[in-house]
Amino acid sequence: MELLKLAALDAEDLAVISAHLQDAILRAEDLAWLPGEHRFALAARRFDWSVPPGEPPRRRLAGLHFERVLSVKAKGITPGASSGEPLSLLAITFEETEAPSGIATLVFSGGAAIRLELECIEVRLKDLGPVWQADGRPDHEAARSLVESRP
Repeated sequence: MELLKLAALDAEDLAVISAHLQDAILRAEDLAWLPGEHRFALAARRFDWSVPPGEPPRRRLAGLHFERVLSVKAKGITPGASSGEPLSLLAITFEETEAPSGIATLVFSGGAAIRLELECIEVRLKDLGPVWQADGRPDHEAARSLVESRP
């Protein structure tokens, strides 16, 4: 069982990291903005999408950090605050402003988001070791039909 270790230096690389973190679970206290170091970091329990068919689904503890972060804005979440509410990371997007600068957005279920103003893309994702069996696989079709059936 090999540990995942990825780096992103452009939007394509960041999209790969986003795919590996889709459906990761974390809490606000797992997020840290370190303005003096221009770094934003988080620890998450990522769903391991690479599990071979027939094996039980699993989650892994992973760390992610963005370097060269100029500012952080949050909506519906306070990074570092104690909260009992788990967050589900849906995606990380990137919108270029003035190359190579841009805005990376961490999009969470429930409408929460974190916006990182970046000097450039410099991101690292690394599995930290612990792995455990997940309760089940994320079901995007069920979630979509639940949202569509609301009045």
